[in-house]
Amino acid sequence: MTVEWQRKFPEWPDDAFDRALVVAAHPDDETLGASGLLQHLHGAGTAVTLAVATDGEAAFPDSAPAERRELGRVRRRELRESLRAQGLSDVEPVWLGLPDSALADHEAELTAALRERAAGHDLVLLPWPDDPHPDHRAAGRAALAAAPVSAHRWSYPIWLWHQRSPSDPGIPWQHARSYGLTDRERGAKAAAVAAFTSQLKPGPRGEDPILPPEVLAHFAGSAETFFREPPARSAPTSRFVQLYDSAEDPWHVADAWYERRKRRLLLASLPDERYGTAVEPGCGLGVLTRELAARCDRLLAFDPVQAAVDRATRAVAGLSEVDVYRATVPDGLPTGPVDLLVYSELLYYLDDTDLDATVEASANALRPGGHLAAVHWRPWAPEAPRDGAEAHARLLAHPAFEPVVSHTDEAFLLHVLRRR
Repeated sequence: MTVEWQRKFPEWPDDAFDRALVVAAHPDDETLGASGLLQHLHGAGTAVTLAVATDGEAAFPDSAPAERRELGRVRRRELRESLRAQGLSDVEPVWLGLPDSALADHEAELTAALRERAAGHDLVLLPWPDDPHPDHRAAGRAALAAAPVSAHRWSYPIWLWHQRSPSDPGIPWQHARSYGLTDRERGAKAAAVAAFTSQLKPGPRGEDPILPPEVLAHFAGSAETFFREPPARSAPTSRFVQLYDSAEDPWHVADAWYERRKRRLLLASLPDERYGTAVEPGCGLGVLTRELAARCDRLLAFDPVQAAVDRATRAVAGLSEVDVYRATVPDGLPTGPVDLLVYSELLYYLDDTDLDATVEASANALRPGGHLAAVHWRPWAPEAPRDGAEAHARLLAHPAFEPVVSHTDEAFLLHVLRRR
């Protein structure tokens, strides 16, 4: 990477993945942008599926149809050689055979093909959807549309380094992470790139190589850059219905040490010993609900999933001061006045529109001097449009609130705010 592009990003999250779907618009995209990470994932036991949208047959546009067919065969062979060089011989490419340089015209077909293969994968790695190459953009959009809601989605840029400026405000540097290659991974990547000889030499009519030295320099460094691609919309209720259908306690709220410690800190951080009316959106199983009830004269708890409402209702059976009902935010919030609002592991699941509306409705519902408590896991949930830090930043930036308690834990963030 040239000096102007050198930046320091947080490290790639050290998460374990069972199955990764890797999407490439052309043979060699995945090697240039993600070889080191793919080697790492494969070595850690992740099952890798590589879907290649085109054969890359139109790399030299002036080629005749027969030349294009031959180049497509060559590039398929080169990719297999490249995979062997990376220690990925058991990764058999899925060739989708769509037209090179025309993916935008076949985006729906590509999306359908990827969706068919994406089920069950917990990581989807895709070309950056804003990459200067139109095929990369189309492949990125199709992969995002096809990705399971439960999958983490990360993109790798290719032509960004060569055709965009580091100061471009459209580059999502805030979502960038860096994977540092080991010496072995870096050497294997160099050998893998060298396998794409058709892209490294001049074209059949003396055209410039597709990958000249100045382009390759961006991919010869000791790190690879990836952009997190969070969902654009709020996590769908259907995802949580699925989780509650699959387990009585999907997050082990009742017995996990993380959950028990978090609840104790939350309850200990509430400034008032007792509250009049409290509201707990996203109450889940009602474990926190039952403990909050001991501090309130009246507690309204709601959740969008009927199975959660039923289980929470059982958890607070006999507590007449608690009302449990089915609702979503912001619609389920009372108009006020209330004394306490508690958000636990909820706000990061909301998109910009829903989060802004929920924060505003919360400010309107709280009486002056009332408290809003928020506690959220620090890692980024795959279904979430944002992480806990960004959700809390939105709360802290609202002029109606002032912070009373701030706690940054290695696992979660906790804030208690006072309504001005």
